[in-house]
Amino acid sequence: MTNAIHQQTTAAYFAQAVLSFGVSLAAMVVGVAYLPVGPWVRAFLGLGVLYVVTSAFTLAKCVRDRQEAGQVTSRVDQARLDKLLAEHDPFRTEGV
Repeated sequence: MTNAIHQQTTAAYFAQAVLSFGVSLAAMVVGVAYLPVGPWVRAFLGLGVLYVVTSAFTLAKCVRDRQEAGQVTSRVDQARLDKLLAEHDPFRTEGV
């Protein structure tokens, strides 16, 4: 039986992704805060940024869940195939 190769991200890649997210979110918050508009428009834009961030997290989770479900299905199929191959004897004759 073969072991599945797990692809892990490096600590540097994870730190870069977190830092990039933090910088982009901070830039949007500062941009909305200093926009020369009224407080209602600023609040609307702030809620829009919050909605985009939460929906991006939800989308990322859905993509990850779908990919993990595909891995589970392929592992089950691989286990069934390994069992069939282990039980198969090409030199066995029927009826003898």
